[in-house]
Amino acid sequence: MKNRALSEAIWILGTLAAGWLISLAFFPVLSILFAGLLLFTLYFFRNPERVPNGDENTAVSAADGVVTTIDEVDEAEFLKTKMRRIGIFLSVFDVHVNRSPIAGEVTHSEPKPGGFHDARDPQSSILNQSRTWVISGPVGTILVKQITGAIARRICPWAVVGDTLGRGERFGMIRFGSRTEIFLPMDAEVLVKLGDRVRGGETRIAKLSPQKNDPPESQAVTHIFSSEIL
Repeated sequence: MKNRALSEAIWILGTLAAGWLISLAFFPVLSILFAGLLLFTLYFFRNPERVPNGDENTAVSAADGVVTTIDEVDEAEFLKTKMRRIGIFLSVFDVHVNRSPIAGEVTHSEPKPGGFHDARDPQSSILNQSRTWVISGPVGTILVKQITGAIARRICPWAVVGDTLGRGERFGMIRFGSRTEIFLPMDAEVLVKLGDRVRGGETRIAKLSPQKNDPPESQAVTHIFSSEIL
């Protein structure tokens, strides 16, 4: 998916390039504006490689940006339980590729219609157009929500339900300024604070507890049998 971000900008780059060529021929001064927009678009759709910090029990940020929300919410729509939420605001200068906080399988991916309010407002989580992802892995189940903003008008999903993602692996992007929220289990230890700047797929945001699996049936039967003998 290294070049996937740039492919989302093909028509934008084509339009700006055509505008630059036309203005260069007829309105040279205007060509400076088109050249600037063309360079900024290439900058915006960058897709750098990232190496996740911490071990597999550590969730990394799903997005670049500034932490604007850390709270506890009742997630009643998908997982239907109380969760810790970390909200990240992405400005137009941030990388907008989103990455999986944990290793796991995409078990749900669903878009939701809505408006395009300022993504810095926590209410945008409810009011704005969004897409919700549920990812389940050895350390538990988390939820990631991509939210559009006043400028961002399109969410570009790259993964599909059933895909297995590595920790920090790309699964989609949001075009221009936006918001990304990560919902974590209540026993997660949050490692960031309000105002922190984070990098998607790299910055540690929480420590998770591995899921406790029940003992294999054969071991359980042996334990019961031994108890009865004693």
